[in-house]
Amino acid sequence: MASTFPDNTVHVVAGVLSDSQGRILLAERAAGTHLAGAWEFPGGKIEPGESAESALRRELHEELGVDIGAIEPWISIPWRYPQKTIVLHAYRVRNFSGEPRGRQGQAVQWLSPEDAIHVSVPPPDYPIVNALRLPLTYAITAEPDSDVVKFLASFERLLANGARLVQLRAKRITAERLRELAVATHNRARAAGATLLLNGHVELVRELALDGVHLPTADLMQLNKRPLDRDQWVAASCHDAHELDHAATIGVDFAVLGPVQPTSSHPDATVLGWQRFAVLCATASLPVYALGGLNLDDLGCARGAGAQGIAGISAFS
Repeated sequence: MASTFPDNTVHVVAGVLSDSQGRILLAERAAGTHLAGAWEFPGGKIEPGESAESALRRELHEELGVDIGAIEPWISIPWRYPQKTIVLHAYRVRNFSGEPRGRQGQAVQWLSPEDAIHVSVPPPDYPIVNALRLPLTYAITAEPDSDVVKFLASFERLLANGARLVQLRAKRITAERLRELAVATHNRARAAGATLLLNGHVELVRELALDGVHLPTADLMQLNKRPLDRDQWVAASCHDAHELDHAATIGVDFAVLGPVQPTSSHPDATVLGWQRFAVLCATASLPVYALGGLNLDDLGCARGAGAQGIAGISAFS
């Protein structure tokens, strides 16, 4: 949404090319350029009067010697450098012809999205890498009760139904029970090839070497840097532009934003609605899940509003 940014904002397109092994193509920035030596998604500036799709087709042909077919909008990342503001519009390239090569002398390499977090990429490219690593849904567990067997059975059903990113949210149990549940759910998630984030309790996440932490808003706003290294996920709950900006500033990997619709669990919360959600999402420099009063039927609306996907409790129970 260009009107959200300064008049001199530079709009840039980037293409996400994948091979048969699911690896993505990155190109090295040439010596003498801004951020020389960093690995980026290939693309370039949208020229005046040019559509984003036309710019992407032109740039990938000029840079890599490929002709692209179907493309899909993936994520747009605004980024404010000291000297300029850019918005990087990333598209997934569904098919292409030709063998990608650096036609302008730049090196290229194929990496898995997981390996790509360990190479130097320009700041606005990193959220794109994370968006490629994330699924379209983020399941959140209901508060555990005294019946551990029943809770774990429901957790296993969640995994069996395809959940691959799950938050263990347990606010009202003892520290001992939380530790036991974290270990039990993490073992089950790992066996299913899923990722488990613990709501809060960063020190416990470190101690147990869990997959990551989901920061409640109060915890997020007290931090001035990322609490875990890049090998573990850091997510956060946000409700407005200030919280989203702070999350991006300290290096949070993704956020949930809401409530988008009214919810029975928080009937007095201020509802964003899809229009306001889309505006906030457009200015967020990290992937964002829509949260609040949603179900799987809302996934299309969420993607259309710029979200990574949807998050929730009841939607996946």
